[in-house]
Amino acid sequence: MFDGFFKSAFSVNDVPGRSVTHVRGGKLLGGNSAFSHTGSYVEDNGEIILEVTSRRHVVDPKYPSLLGADVAMIHVCGHADGRNYRFEGTSPQLPGAVFRSLMTPLGDEDMPPAGVIGEGGIANGLYAVHFRMLDGLAGGLNGVMLLNDGRILGGDAYFYYLGSYSSANGRWKGEILNQEHTPASSEHPLFSGHEVGIGFAGTCDHEGAELEATAFAGKRSIRLHATLNLVCSA
Repeated sequence: MFDGFFKSAFSVNDVPGRSVTHVRGGKLLGGNSAFSHTGSYVEDNGEIILEVTSRRHVVDPKYPSLLGADVAMIHVCGHADGRNYRFEGTSPQLPGAVFRSLMTPLGDEDMPPAGVIGEGGIANGLYAVHFRMLDGLAGGLNGVMLLNDGRILGGDAYFYYLGSYSSANGRWKGEILNQEHTPASSEHPLFSGHEVGIGFAGTCDHEGAELEATAFAGKRSIRLHATLNLVCSA
């Protein structure tokens, strides 16, 4: 059964990209440092038919669209290849281009217990998340975060997140373990090579959330601020 949390190495006419993806019950949710991915799939006699919408969540020329559009559709078919899944297809936004993807499972053995969600807590859904470093440090991280009943899955082109949160009355708090799925030393040297523990707390409403966080990368403590914007409900 096509089900779980994956890293995706994809290409459009051999130009590469990467993302994280969660699939379950016919729904696909995921994304990377600049685009969210939402879609649906059906399984038929071992074949998986996927329709995905890629939508930009970061305006930055460093992250061009491989399909030449900020919103693009992808139609692919695929199958299991051992524990992995392989897909191939096309996009109407770039006729003649070939889209290929290899999806590899990411372990979730480190998932902490789910938190408690009360009235006025943050809504389940896929969020675009933008981390900014504080205390005069330059840079940050952009990605996506799937919140579902007190559990966190997410990531970007280099990292994946596992975590838990509790939320009620417009507040939320939790913890995230940030891990590499692709070497990131050239792009994010502070986090590369470490399992980074992040504790956070902040405010939330029906459209998104804010948080202040402390990340522990090796022996270094880094303060962060993040904004989450709801992409779609789950």
